[in-house]
Amino acid sequence: MSVYKKLFEAKKEIGKITKDSKNPFFKSNYLSLNGLIEAVEDVLVKHELLLLQPIEDGKVITMIVNSDAENISVATSVSSSIQLPNIQDPQKLGSAITYYRRYTLQSLLGLQAEDDDGNSATKHVKQKLDAKGLAFLIDRGTIKQIEECFKLRDVQPIQKVELDKKLAELKSN
Repeated sequence: MSVYKKLFEAKKEIGKITKDSKNPFFKSNYLSLNGLIEAVEDVLVKHELLLLQPIEDGKVITMIVNSDAENISVATSVSSSIQLPNIQDPQKLGSAITYYRRYTLQSLLGLQAEDDDGNSATKHVKQKLDAKGLAFLIDRGTIKQIEECFKLRDVQPIQKVELDKKLAELKSN
């Protein structure tokens, strides 16, 4: 059976994925990489599909391989990849890798996913940026998240200074 037919059958079994984690900055839920893999891996294995996510040439690659070795004439794998940003800080690079692994897998499987970077936050009245949200942005925030913060949150002048520094750092990488 082709990899596409197997993926079609697997996708019917996977269905909707439940969000299992909280984003403290936006006070929203999202699906973690571990939650996503847990939700799909058993179904993929059942259909003799192997999930691989190597990092090669500065890209996160997500591949699903047809492990049915008896039928070599059919397509044997499908893949999705995304270029990693040039980040020198290992912790931030690790966060980017995790984020990209999650999104390439969701994309490859065509799973329903709500944007966890701010869609739910835009429905709320502008709130103050709290210490926890500021710490999250300084530690792991993306350019998009910080820019959204300025639109969605009441940012105090001292917080703005810190976030402007972080933005400059991210944009220089």
